[in-house]
Amino acid sequence: MNATPDVIIQEVCPRDGLQIEPVIVSTERKVALIDRLSELGFPRIEAGSFVSPRAVPALADGDAVFRSIVRREGVIFVALIPNLRGAERALAAGADELNFVMSASVTHNRVNMGMDHEGSLSALAEATAATGGRIHVNATLATAFGCPFEGQQDEGKVLRLIEAYLRLGAQSITLADTTGMANPKLVRRRVKSALGLVPRDGLTLHFHNTRGLGLVNVMAGFEAGALRFDASLGGLGGCPFAPGASGNVCTEDLVNLCEEVGLNTGIDLEGLIALSRELPSIVGHPVPGQVAKAGRSCDLHPAPPTPP
Repeated sequence: MNATPDVIIQEVCPRDGLQIEPVIVSTERKVALIDRLSELGFPRIEAGSFVSPRAVPALADGDAVFRSIVRREGVIFVALIPNLRGAERALAAGADELNFVMSASVTHNRVNMGMDHEGSLSALAEATAATGGRIHVNATLATAFGCPFEGQQDEGKVLRLIEAYLRLGAQSITLADTTGMANPKLVRRRVKSALGLVPRDGLTLHFHNTRGLGLVNVMAGFEAGALRFDASLGGLGGCPFAPGASGNVCTEDLVNLCEEVGLNTGIDLEGLIALSRELPSIVGHPVPGQVAKAGRSCDLHPAPPTPP
């Protein structure tokens, strides 16, 4: 494969994928999953979060996970944080990068984070100061394409919040479609506007497939200039604090799409499909991904016998 991928995919299943699961996956299985993922060519894996264990009990073992995973050269292991305490825990556990999160929607931010924008931005300032410039800080803007409580989010507000993130020390930005309210037209417009503030390699798009538009939104974002995308093995995931939330864009479906249209991701698709087929035994139910069920389009089958 080419040294430089055309599309950069960050695997978020260990964090976003598992946070909404009704059965808590053991630390050992999380570590084994992350270790398998890191062998498949991902440059970035969001390995866990350091939010309140009362709020998201499924990810309460973030410290143990980060201390147990195999660190592979070239793989950045990212930790989601909401505040200074989360940043301190992530730094102590050896995270390679921090991913701060706040919602564009004030209503969703209060439900999700328990504070308004002013409180969250103060928390970001404290978190970036705590790093002392030692590691990279990414800042995610959730509900950046729409909120299940407020509806569509004003583009001017989204851009002002990106500017605030950058002023407070964030070095890259993620725009998240938390409940799958984006569409290709909106994605193109928002990406072009965001790229006026951040470089192409400093912008990540995070889509959910709630309304079946995840992959087309990825392609719309790519065509508008985005390079980096989040995805989750098997299509797992969703926000615990958003009505109707469902899974992320499925990683193996996205990698398959990229290969079909000639875009290199640097990721081992066959290995990814094999790992995805093990997910139901980990989470205890079928998963939404399609390619793991159907196989790649190049996986041909023998013709049935011709009738006599």
